[in-house]
Amino acid sequence: MSQSSETAKVNADRNSIGDAVKPDNSSAATAKQQSAKHPARSSGKGLAILALLFGLGGLGAGAWSVLQIQAAGDLTAQQQQQLSNMRSQTAELAEREQQLSKTLAQMPSASQLQQGRELLANVQAEQQLLAQRLETVLGASRQDWRLAEAEHLLRMASLRLSALHDTNSARFLLQAADQILMEQDDPAAFAAREQLAKSISALQSSGTLDRTGLFVRLGALHQQASALTHLAPEFVQGQGQQAQVASGDGAGRWAQWWEQITRYVRIDFNASEQVQPLLAGQSLTQVRLALGLALEQAQWAALNGATEVYQQALKQALGILDAHFSAKDPSVNGLRAQISELQEQKVSQQLPDLNAALITLQAYINTRSTPQEANSEESN
Repeated sequence: MSQSSETAKVNADRNSIGDAVKPDNSSAATAKQQSAKHPARSSGKGLAILALLFGLGGLGAGAWSVLQIQAAGDLTAQQQQQLSNMRSQTAELAEREQQLSKTLAQMPSASQLQQGRELLANVQAEQQLLAQRLETVLGASRQDWRLAEAEHLLRMASLRLSALHDTNSARFLLQAADQILMEQDDPAAFAAREQLAKSISALQSSGTLDRTGLFVRLGALHQQASALTHLAPEFVQGQGQQAQVASGDGAGRWAQWWEQITRYVRIDFNASEQVQPLLAGQSLTQVRLALGLALEQAQWAALNGATEVYQQALKQALGILDAHFSAKDPSVNGLRAQISELQEQKVSQQLPDLNAALITLQAYINTRSTPQEANSEESN
């Protein structure tokens, strides 16, 4: 409702009030005519009451009009606020509509979507074909890798036999190579597997030679030999001889000469064993060095499978012990017993030749790679 309509309504209300007042004036004139007959006091009181009523009615009508005007103003403000909100929403909707129109304009058409679907289907088909080809190539290359691994294992077994004479490690390596050939499930690998089986059987029948154990035991004996000492008695000069040497007579000269002789020659009438030469400090060091060199030479011979050098080095070590150290020493006896035990050990054995198995395996690998190269040339 607008402000002009509210004002017209208020004016209509005022006119109705004025019309209501007019009959009251006529009635008041009639009352005046009748009041002439009554006393003046009662007529004045009635007029006052009547005026009061009229005033209250006017006040009520004015208050009601003011309230109506305020309510109309509040309602108008709310309507204006709602109208502004609706205008802003309408502007937002228009802006969104423009954005949607731009987006729809950028989107492809139905024909373009159909072309895109066809292109995607072609790409997926080509991808599947490429995956199949890749799987085929990888499968073949994986088999080639496994065959290359088998060849490497066979070469490692040959190296272990030739360098370290380690039959156990060589046998395990050959068995691993044979396992790879078995997984190939190819009848053409029969010849290579046959040669590997012969080599494995030869290694199993040749026995086990622990060269590493011999090397370690000889090293321990070398440390024990460096701690040997010769327990020879020392010559102690008596006080009487010192007194004779101190005097200047002929007997003193004779005692001095005898003392010089006894430094080089000694006589033991109670010797029950073969008399060995006494060793000085420097000579004992040299004998220990010679014994250590003999044991080191035996170590080298054990690693290289030189039986003659091994036996000769241990024989030389026993000769040094017998010639320069006393048999009463328990450490010397223990060292001599251990060297004698090691002298009976073998350091060489007949080993099988793995070249035949290696050549057969290489021939099998070449026969597998030749057809693949021919197929690749035909495809090109």
